[in-house]
Amino acid sequence: MPEGPTIVLMKEDLQKFEGEKVLEVGGNIITDTAEIKGKKLLEIRTFGKQTYLVFENISIRIHLLMFGSYSLEERKDMHKNLRLSLTFKNGGMYFYTCSVKLVDPEFLLTIDWEADVMSDKWKPEKTGEKLKKLPKMMVCDALMDQDLFSGVGNIIKNEALFRIGMHPESVIGNIPAKKLDELIDEARNYSFDFKKWKKANVLKRNWQIYHQKNCPKCGEEILKKETGHSKRTSFYCENDQKLY
Repeated sequence: MPEGPTIVLMKEDLQKFEGEKVLEVGGNIITDTAEIKGKKLLEIRTFGKQTYLVFENISIRIHLLMFGSYSLEERKDMHKNLRLSLTFKNGGMYFYTCSVKLVDPEFLLTIDWEADVMSDKWKPEKTGEKLKKLPKMMVCDALMDQDLFSGVGNIIKNEALFRIGMHPESVIGNIPAKKLDELIDEARNYSFDFKKWKKANVLKRNWQIYHQKNCPKCGEEILKKETGHSKRTSFYCENDQKLY
């Protein structure tokens, strides 16, 4: 599943259509196009792994899920998987194998934009207060909770924990306050590194722990285990990641 940084990069690709009028609507999801065709795309917003195409009286929520993709040109080889296409005077945007849903403008008012680790509105202190109310939660689950760290996925989870030397099965209530602050900061810091490396096509080259065989610090074999209630795969080094 694409993580927050990938979605931000997608937004940057699509932003050239902001302020443009939709000429045609296609795909196999939206059957009634009256609320979109002929309307101006006012803004593109992202919240974690979700993208919102904002019009005056309606918004389109797009979630790429596990295997979704987008393109600025129509792909004939994926026509049967085309969920939505919007054509403008200067080009188009095409979304494949993803979730597409129309939402009312009021829905955007219910989103906690301050939980998005890549947003300018990100409030680390607010996330810290939320974490204190979840003392029994494992840190591997906390990082993947989109109400806490919107945009963080399994790659960011593993790499951020390795950077700060924390075992994925550490329990929130056992983590010292200073270390918890470090965790919150690193979730954001690594997300921006992820974006930079993804844009330069060198993301995998910079993985330290995710899908690696040996620890880059001590050389010991990296362990692979399904952790937490979510049972998502964690990669970690028992020597260099402390269990709290």
